[in-house]
Amino acid sequence: MKLGDQVLFYHSVTNPGVVGLAQVVREAYPDPTVPDDVRWVVVDLDPVMLLETPVSLARIKSEPLLANLGLLKQSRLSVMPVRPDEFELILKLGQKRNE
Repeated sequence: MKLGDQVLFYHSVTNPGVVGLAQVVREAYPDPTVPDDVRWVVVDLDPVMLLETPVSLARIKSEPLLANLGLLKQSRLSVMPVRPDEFELILKLGQKRNE
């Protein structure tokens, strides 16, 4: 993740889904809570916006255009790339009110 990158913020435990958009304000650095393990890194994010409607994991799974999303292939990943078309679709889905 690079400075300025936009990030979809995903809640993974309670009500899994994309809930907002954030931006990388500091690139990867060693996780200060794990001082003896250089494999653990963190990035700093600033919130940009909350989605009007969270995009639930169930909604993501039901969308054919998101079938190849890394989240659906390797659900234990903390950070994963998202193609621009997937990113835009998730943002679009998050701007729609639940009917």
